[in-house]
Amino acid sequence: MSPSYLEKILNASVYDVAIETPLDQAPMLSRRLNNNILLKREDLQAVFSFKLRGSYNKISQLTAQQQTAGVITASAGNHAQGVALAAQRKQIRAVIVMPKTTPQIKVDAVKRMGGEVVLHGNTYDDASEHARELEQSLQLTYIHPYDDPDVIAGQGTIGIEILRQQAHPLNAVFIPVGGGGLIAGVSAYIKHLRPEIKIIGVESEESGCLHAALKAGERVILDQVGIFADGVAVRQIGQHTYEVAKHTVDEVIMVNTDEICAAIKDIFDDTRAITEPAGALAVAGMKKYVEAHNISGQTFVGICSGANMNFDRLRHVSERAALGEHGEAVLAVTIPEKPGSFRQFCHSIGQRGITEFNYRYADSKDAHIFVGVQLKNGLAEKDALIAKLQKAGYPVLDMWDNELAKIHIRYMVGGHASQAENERLYRFQFPERPGALLRFLTKLGEQRNISMFHYRNHGADYGRVLVGIQVTDSDMAEFETFLEELSYPYWNESDNPAYHLFLK
Repeated sequence: MSPSYLEKILNASVYDVAIETPLDQAPMLSRRLNNNILLKREDLQAVFSFKLRGSYNKISQLTAQQQTAGVITASAGNHAQGVALAAQRKQIRAVIVMPKTTPQIKVDAVKRMGGEVVLHGNTYDDASEHARELEQSLQLTYIHPYDDPDVIAGQGTIGIEILRQQAHPLNAVFIPVGGGGLIAGVSAYIKHLRPEIKIIGVESEESGCLHAALKAGERVILDQVGIFADGVAVRQIGQHTYEVAKHTVDEVIMVNTDEICAAIKDIFDDTRAITEPAGALAVAGMKKYVEAHNISGQTFVGICSGANMNFDRLRHVSERAALGEHGEAVLAVTIPEKPGSFRQFCHSIGQRGITEFNYRYADSKDAHIFVGVQLKNGLAEKDALIAKLQKAGYPVLDMWDNELAKIHIRYMVGGHASQAENERLYRFQFPERPGALLRFLTKLGEQRNISMFHYRNHGADYGRVLVGIQVTDSDMAEFETFLEELSYPYWNESDNPAYHLFLK
């Protein structure tokens, strides 16, 4: 690793705005995983995220003339608040370009810290492009959220603190990855001084840009990213960050939404703090790593990178946490449509608690039920339960990893429509802003007949919609053109088995 980063990190200026966050032991998680688990509490910073370190260090390196002119950035979240606070402390102008889809709580937070908010576009890319235009016209200095050596060095001060707070022993540090500023800075420092310590990056399965780059041997652009873990929803790893990470990162672990939600609960159980999804990535990856390698007796650090969580999202997190920690099985079971069959089915379930049971009469022969069952012994118990039910003669569909079933079907069971001919089923994501749902419905309604519709707001900056649309085979080419022109991320779920059981 280039000595220049070591020097930059050691000379970084961050503590005018940042605190040296504690490295707290997680006793409950340590007992469960049979390892010594330590949490680096960056959620305790003034903006509830590590981002102010890099922002302040970058601004501190600017010339007096640049600081007098002011700074600009584009962000929908933690980086925006970091730049705003850093600029406030330096008493300089800060223009923050944010997508129109940004939740109001984040817009208000930036304004409270003196940032001049400009709302533009529906995505980060739209905001970033506009910020670059304003950078030239207003003669401001752009503060990149991650792909800048001074930003990387500011984040690297976390590595200094970790090694000072936990000198020996330390086997691995788990670090969330978005654009790579955090993992580049921390790994540059730790690998230079303690190369035996493993650096393990953790990414959401919906935005694995570092994993894809390391696999390809070069930076790649992901076709699309999911934004449940919006703090790491980046399509391409940074150029500077990749140059560091490819030499210092030992492994990258991918985790799904349910595993992230379970990690949020784990952190809450030990600290009573509620991290945002991106902030819980390290713990989710740590749990997966320990299970995969059957490790015990080691010491691991997980960086809790942020806690800017919208309160409305807690409902979704709570629902999914039980699945992520394998505390609930979600099954579709077919039972005979006759008196006493439900009682008999419950007898087969045994003494396990039923968390959910959805059913509606639709056929005189068979009843398809959507059932949630509490588990005490994880996946092994789930597999044993399925085997027991199948042995008793019940057809069973395991829906543990079926996103359609977990987001939509569980709220719509029983909606069969035999007269909805040529029905096609699609999931969509669209920007969540005033009028967005109406616009979406209007566009779809102008093109095709809608035979089914389900929408639920999860307190995020995007909406999730399930739509049944009647389209004949001869019209499919024209309809696919419409989908591309709509330009919303979408998934064709017409062949999903849960759809055929409960809605078709």
